[in-house]
Amino acid sequence: MNLAARDSTFQPAYLAKLNDQQRQAVEHGDGMVAAPLLVIAGAGSGKTNTLAHRVAHLIVKGADPRRILLMTFSRRAAAEMAKRVERIAGEVLGRDAAIITDALTWAGTFHGIGARLLRDYALEIGLDPAFTIHDREDSADLMNLARHELGFSKTESRFPTKGTCLAIYSRAVNAQAPLGEVLGSAFPWCAGWAEQLKTLFAGYVEAKQAQNVLDYDDLLLYWAQMAAEPEIAAHLSARFDHVLVDEYQDTNRLQASILTALKPDGSGLTVVGDDAQSIYSFRAAEVRNILDFPKQFAQAAAIITLERNYRSTETILAAANAVISQASERFTKNLWTERKSSQKPKLVSVRDEAEQANYVCQAILAEREAGTVLKSQAVLFRASHHSGPLEIELTRRNIPFVKFGGLKFLDAAHIKDMLAMLRFAENPRDRVAGFRVLQLLPGIGPSAASQIVETMATSLDEAMGLARYRPPQRAADDWPAFITLYSGLRAGAKWPADLEQVRLWYEPHLERIHEDATTRRADLLQLEQIASGYASRERFLTELTLDPPDATSDQAGPPHRDEDYLILSTIHSAKGQEWKNVFVLNSVDGCIPADLGVGTKEDIEEERRLFYVAMTRARDSLHLVMPQRFFVHGQAARGDRHVYASRTRFIPASILSAFEQTAWASVQARDDPRRQPQVRVDLGARMRGMWK
Repeated sequence: MNLAARDSTFQPAYLAKLNDQQRQAVEHGDGMVAAPLLVIAGAGSGKTNTLAHRVAHLIVKGADPRRILLMTFSRRAAAEMAKRVERIAGEVLGRDAAIITDALTWAGTFHGIGARLLRDYALEIGLDPAFTIHDREDSADLMNLARHELGFSKTESRFPTKGTCLAIYSRAVNAQAPLGEVLGSAFPWCAGWAEQLKTLFAGYVEAKQAQNVLDYDDLLLYWAQMAAEPEIAAHLSARFDHVLVDEYQDTNRLQASILTALKPDGSGLTVVGDDAQSIYSFRAAEVRNILDFPKQFAQAAAIITLERNYRSTETILAAANAVISQASERFTKNLWTERKSSQKPKLVSVRDEAEQANYVCQAILAEREAGTVLKSQAVLFRASHHSGPLEIELTRRNIPFVKFGGLKFLDAAHIKDMLAMLRFAENPRDRVAGFRVLQLLPGIGPSAASQIVETMATSLDEAMGLARYRPPQRAADDWPAFITLYSGLRAGAKWPADLEQVRLWYEPHLERIHEDATTRRADLLQLEQIASGYASRERFLTELTLDPPDATSDQAGPPHRDEDYLILSTIHSAKGQEWKNVFVLNSVDGCIPADLGVGTKEDIEEERRLFYVAMTRARDSLHLVMPQRFFVHGQAARGDRHVYASRTRFIPASILSAFEQTAWASVQARDDPRRQPQVRVDLGARMRGMWK
């Protein structure tokens, strides 16, 4: 698969559309295994295009795609990257490009790649290759089982919930930090339970190992621990000539340690990211990974900065540059563009949240009348509840919208039931899956389910142990069909036919359990359609758990009756997106930065980066809206009252010239039936007087 001979006559026309900085990044090392490379890619600077060109350039120059490891933060991003690589390489290699890029098999997420490698090295590290993977909810359920068995659910003082316990455990693993440090910085209300949590986490780990299951964090933790073994580390490193990582500012310490183990001297390592867009510390992302990367290796890392922005106007970039220039530590860059504009971002003062909602609706409708569809406009906010008054106003005005967030596909009960049946068949020791499936049968509750799972655990043949169990009388009619299905699945029915068998078995239970069974059945058929794209049950369960679809058919999806709709999104969910017009709600202190985000200097710096991310989502028009007062309900000491807000500290007076300041008052507010007039009249007395 070496293409060096072709390359001798190659003219790089496929690089012609790249700017100078992008081309430098793409040609670094000119196809050879070179010194580490850090690409600081500013917002809208063509990061994805640059990374795809670099992978294609490596292949064109003779690199074996089977020895290229490309890690992104979603499987969809990896698939899109592979398509781009094929298209770019195709300009040189013609039809051969598809064959070559099909060999780019090591493109995926950190967790997905980790799962594959753990199966490859399972025997060497004491894992059963047939392990199954728990999603977050299943992990929380298993944590709760351990919590209950240790007696922590019966403590006199309220012990942390299963979700909180899992969050603490996950933070400690991914941040590679001692439990005490994690509790002190992120969970101070749980600090008194440190010793009990250590005991709980030890029990949780033992339960996972006994059941041959891994959670999300294990996929990285086992990989990191495996890479710490010199012989395995050397073998791992030798498998890949080039390692490329996207969105490096979003990696945690555990992921950074994996990269260091893969490429100890940095040779062949390329990381791409933007320190100014590091906003996920609540997921244990560590901005220091990207800030410290250049000095991490004995050989100095090359740094290439992409500053040309292809998204926003020059006035929006001037304002965003001014905001991020206040940061205490960063890679210096000054985004620029050829998109000229005289329209500065608007800094809009409004009276309160109701007037903020009025302003946004009026501006959005005006833009729509001018030809900008709703889908090209977005309203962003720091916290999900900030959009409440706006959602009410949008509904009142019959403006369709989609709010990003909502119930994930795998979190829906009926989907989890189906997947639990598959996981239970794949791994009979998966207690959480078995516990869930068994309780679908009428007459089997938690106690009976627990007894059945224990019976299976003590049997040499789990399926035989299940078949010998005598179910309660109420479950007797449904038991034979369940045993038949389970035995067939364990025997290895053809994939994806076994998912159809699970659906046919499950549908009567769906009718019994859920009132909206018809809607949910559509999701089951969608699940079958998704399954048809996977070669095996094991791959299906792994990939679907690691990278689930966004939403169920009846939750959190776009309006079905409207082809056009407005986008509402938290800033965190908006990262990586862009819209023609962007409105940022509550651009005031207390909202951004949030009251809870000003505890430390690091917290404030991340809030500044979050504000910068919001601003750089806009292509043509940016509105930062500042309500002057908020109504606070039910505070014990002071009751219901108005509190007054001031402009976000991220726009100090020194940079106000980058914005157009305006105060807005709704003309139609006088006719708004919800607006209370500044007068008090006792109409009751007037009515009584009419009859005197």
